[in-house]
Amino acid sequence: MGIEVVVEGLTKAFGPQVIWRDVTLTLPAGEVSVLLGPSGTGKTVFLKSLIGLLKPEEGRVLIDGVDMVNDPDRRVYEARKRFGLMFQDGALFGSLTLYDNIAFPLREHTRKKEAEIRRIVLERMEMVGLTGAERKLPGQLSGGMRKRAGLARALVLDPEIILCDEPDSGLDPVRTAHLSQLLIDVNARIDATMLIVTHNIEIASTVPDNIGMLYRRDVIAFGPREALLTSDEPAVAQFLHGDVRGPIGMSEEKDAALLAAEAAARPPARRTIAIPPQLRPTPGSPPRQGEFRHALRVDEMFPRLSPQAQRAILANRQEGTGHGAH
Repeated sequence: MGIEVVVEGLTKAFGPQVIWRDVTLTLPAGEVSVLLGPSGTGKTVFLKSLIGLLKPEEGRVLIDGVDMVNDPDRRVYEARKRFGLMFQDGALFGSLTLYDNIAFPLREHTRKKEAEIRRIVLERMEMVGLTGAERKLPGQLSGGMRKRAGLARALVLDPEIILCDEPDSGLDPVRTAHLSQLLIDVNARIDATMLIVTHNIEIASTVPDNIGMLYRRDVIAFGPREALLTSDEPAVAQFLHGDVRGPIGMSEEKDAALLAAEAAARPPARRTIAIPPQLRPTPGSPPRQGEFRHALRVDEMFPRLSPQAQRAILANRQEGTGHGAH
């Protein structure tokens, strides 16, 4: 089962440039979360900070009692083995076959015999639909296959936490839909805590239990999927609708004078986003335990959510399997 990731007061800067400050959120154990945000808001930097590859100036990242920011390198290195990382480009070694790419973490970090490595690699390749492609080189693969190979490699060490950095980049809508379903199926099978960094609204609206959004050096929202997708916070609404009007500009935030002029000229229409049902595991997959735990958490916070979020949650449950008390 996945483990909880607790982020407290995290601040990261490169010289005088603050990337984000005082970020606090909790990734619930075994649930799927998405972190949205405009380009250049430091989403990848956030992932690297979670696993201790970058050291924030302030704050803590707690993984089962280990602080990935402040603890000694030896403890951080050990805790890092509990993560699986799916990189944006697959990060495969071009000169190694697919099999050897996926086997690499096992050979590097364990003392398993080759027969055991073979069993694990073939099992993970089957899990992501790559059976029969063992001898192919990365250059012979489509973008979608490289993504799945990257996911298979992230899974070989039985991670309790999986971080996916823009898994949809370079994929067409059909391959993105296949990948979205694959991520849900993997979560159902291994119950790992998952964080997906993306700016793809399709993934954000159909895959996760929870969504957060990085903007203006802060996480301006983190909570149940329906709460963010029905939010009337201006930056969130602008991002979800891909609207030029709103606080997000081409290179950075717009200043107050420009926003006021925009509003006077043509105020943004109040629009609602149609919230699709959350993806559920492919028939034949085990039930997703994170979904049950998420439903119980949402039941507790339900009275504090906005009326539109409450309606969206009830609608999703009616279309699904009716988890939860409401």
